[in-house]
Amino acid sequence: MTGLAETPAAGSDRPITQAAPILQTTLPYTPWAEPAMRRLPGIQPLAPDLWLIRDEAYGAQMAERGRLIATHREAVHAMRPEAEDAAWELYDLVLADLAPRPGTVIGAAEVLRPDGVRVPLEGPPLVRLGRLVQEDFCLLQPGPEGPVLTGAILCFPASWLLAEKIGRPLGAVHGPVPQYDGMLAARVDRLCAGLAPGRPLWRANAHFYTDPALFQPRPEAAPRAKVAGPAPYLRSERQVLVRLPRTRAVVFSIHTYVVATESLSAAQRAALEAHPIGYDPARPA
Repeated sequence: MTGLAETPAAGSDRPITQAAPILQTTLPYTPWAEPAMRRLPGIQPLAPDLWLIRDEAYGAQMAERGRLIATHREAVHAMRPEAEDAAWELYDLVLADLAPRPGTVIGAAEVLRPDGVRVPLEGPPLVRLGRLVQEDFCLLQPGPEGPVLTGAILCFPASWLLAEKIGRPLGAVHGPVPQYDGMLAARVDRLCAGLAPGRPLWRANAHFYTDPALFQPRPEAAPRAKVAGPAPYLRSERQVLVRLPRTRAVVFSIHTYVVATESLSAAQRAALEAHPIGYDPARPA
């Protein structure tokens, strides 16, 4: 990969702007330095109790999620009819995960979050989840060409547009990503097919960004400018695959980190010299 940083194309569609950068203070892993994570798809086993995490950006990210859901729900939520049963199963699974956690109080009509915000339990299941945890969720269900994206709450898209991807198989969803060739696509399809309930898998990516905004939707056809690195920010997605036991749908969850490049540890910065990362690869010039 080249040591380049992405920047939004001129005139890109940014329907809502983030008031100020929302940053984590550290990145708790180093995907560009660990051999198992560098080798695509970089999948590793994960303990079930480490699926959903809350970090130091929780309050600010949750406020941003609430703002996006309230003002631009059509941009961050989509669900096909066949995904509804799986979405409710995911909703029940997440609430069961949150129930014993300190700071979370789940009632019949609302949830008290750890940041003190009371969230009414109303609306579609994925919208409810979007107001409760930092993770975004995508639902994948079988189709003739492999797993199909049938539902999502995606408040923090990293240079893709939910409306373009909903209803498409994974190969088409990842079409603009040059590394996602036929061999990698087949491996990912096999991973999804073999995923067992209670045995989640995870991976992470990392790319330079000049813009720290969490909400960065872009259509496939949008041009992208390149800016020579290093960039001021590094964006990483902690991605987890979970099999729902009843509907057998696969959940793809995304926990987004945005850190200032200067906040990386000395070891992480040194690893960047040995293993350079690039700009967001979704739209190579």
